[in-house]
Amino acid sequence: MQSAASFEHEIHACTACPRLRKHCLEVARTKRRAYEVQTYWGKPVAPFGDPQARLLVVGLAPGAHGANRTGRIFTGDRSGDWLYRALHRAGFANQATSTSRTDGLALSRARVTCVVKCAPPDNKPSRQEIHTCIDRFFDREIASHPEVQVYIALGRLAWDSIRKQFKTNHRVTFKHGAEQTLPGGKTLLASYHPSQQNTFTGRLTEPMFDSVFERARELLNLLKDI
Repeated sequence: MQSAASFEHEIHACTACPRLRKHCLEVARTKRRAYEVQTYWGKPVAPFGDPQARLLVVGLAPGAHGANRTGRIFTGDRSGDWLYRALHRAGFANQATSTSRTDGLALSRARVTCVVKCAPPDNKPSRQEIHTCIDRFFDREIASHPEVQVYIALGRLAWDSIRKQFKTNHRVTFKHGAEQTLPGGKTLLASYHPSQQNTFTGRLTEPMFDSVFERARELLNLLKDI
């Protein structure tokens, strides 16, 4: 079985999608003014969290000035602020903030990943780029963590990608709070993505977001011991 360190190294070294690699490197070169003194990561971003996680949170792709800058998924942007606050409130994280790979954040029983490992232009990976990343990495992530019992999909693409991994024919329409039973007694939960497009407009509120993580706790029977 491939080690976690070897898998991460394989992700970091991937050059399979030229358009994505060009974009990540260009963003890392030009930077955002607020981060102009920082050195951007500029590479594909690996999963983060507890290797023995029972909860897997899945997003679309790294943020251009978030994970593509910091090197840790959902770290350094507003989406990550929302996610790690929610994980902390639900007892899956030791702190509510995620600013860098050396900030002391640790997850317990939870792991965070994305379907696509590189930041895409306009947050829109192509269909081929999605398929490439799923074939090279995402399907192996799912297969290598059989202990995961609950999946939280942040957005429709993550929802569809997880469903396809389990080859389930029972179709539940994606909407916030939707729930689908997967083979093996596992459960897939749906949440709107905590992007500014959703959080600034009120389409996603923090109580709505928290409710999904509370449901994950219920399914994992962690109400008393987390």
